[in-house]
Amino acid sequence: MTDLLEAPAQPETELPARESRRDERARPEVRRTIGVRISDVLAMAGAAIASLSVTIVLFSWIAPLTGGIAFVVVGYVLFLGFYALLVAIDESAAVVRDRLIAAVVHSLAFLVIATLVFVVVFSFVRGAKAIPHLNFFTQDMALTGPLDPLTQGGVLHAVAGSLIQITIALIITIPLGLTTALFLGEIPGPFSRFVRTIVEAMTALPSIVAGLFIYASVILFLGVDKSGFAASLAISVMMLPIMIRSADVVLRLVPATLKEASLGLGAGQWQTVWRVVIPTSRSGLITAIILATARGIGETSPVLLTSGFTAGLNLDPLHGPMLSLPLAIFEFVKSPEPTMIARGFGTAIVLMLLVLVLFVIARLIGGETVARRESRRDFLLRIRAAAARLPVSARLRPRSTRPSKDTTRDLS
Repeated sequence: MTDLLEAPAQPETELPARESRRDERARPEVRRTIGVRISDVLAMAGAAIASLSVTIVLFSWIAPLTGGIAFVVVGYVLFLGFYALLVAIDESAAVVRDRLIAAVVHSLAFLVIATLVFVVVFSFVRGAKAIPHLNFFTQDMALTGPLDPLTQGGVLHAVAGSLIQITIALIITIPLGLTTALFLGEIPGPFSRFVRTIVEAMTALPSIVAGLFIYASVILFLGVDKSGFAASLAISVMMLPIMIRSADVVLRLVPATLKEASLGLGAGQWQTVWRVVIPTSRSGLITAIILATARGIGETSPVLLTSGFTAGLNLDPLHGPMLSLPLAIFEFVKSPEPTMIARGFGTAIVLMLLVLVLFVIARLIGGETVARRESRRDFLLRIRAAAARLPVSARLRPRSTRPSKDTTRDLS
């Protein structure tokens, strides 16, 4: 008993240290889910080298395989197999499956990006001969033949036709698409489910069928001539389901609490839609318009059936054939002459640039938020306040170096 009482007490500083070491031993090992380790890079490099070597041996000595596509497919399958074996040496089966899925997903993403880059670069390379000439953007093909050089003729008529047709199609599509999307979201019922089914079925409608529908109903039955307006109607048929579905998804994302707050403050249903739902989802609605425009501006079959072909500039959408950029690409590329083929790829470049410009403009319009508007208004108010504090002589700009009598009287 006396020994226990006389035993020296342990310092208080050693107790937290022991407890921390005990906690470190009891704490489970944290598994890294992000980042790249050296072992991952080595496993991927080893699998790539092994798959390339085995594929070369198969194609050269063992299997009677030929072709670049077959070489890539066989090499990719062998890469996945070797990569799974190398990862399985140090990791569990769950980690192996995770790494294989990650490799496949990254490969598909790389394939999509590589395809896009190849299409853009290939078009720019083939159309590089036509783009540098200014006449390519300022002239039409009315006085130019297939054998004429690239210093003559252009795609002005196709650019104007595409802009006119897509403008008319947007004027038709945006009100109809937005109204239908609001109907599907705000007025549920059996008829709205029927309309939703029809819209979903229209998304799979082939473009040639849309062109035949407008050709049979508008041109043959109603007697309307082939024109830019008829082509705009066909383009609207293709754009409408994309616009409705995209807008419907965006409008569903509006929080229900905002609608309930508006209704609780005494607003009606359509006043809530106009002042709460649409402003809240404006950025998403702009994206829906972009998707619909991208679908409509690249259509060729409906325009070929409904607008006709012309080599001259036509700005009247109601009378006469009107050419568009996709139809011009089709007509140019099918020619055997190298100059016409170069014009076709140059027209493809113009179409891509036009879509890019429309996309940027739409994003600028859709990216206008309340905070940005308030900051711009505050900036203008500060400028006005600073101008108001300046003396009168600094705010007035004299018309000449020698002021008149009236100006002198005003300043006094």
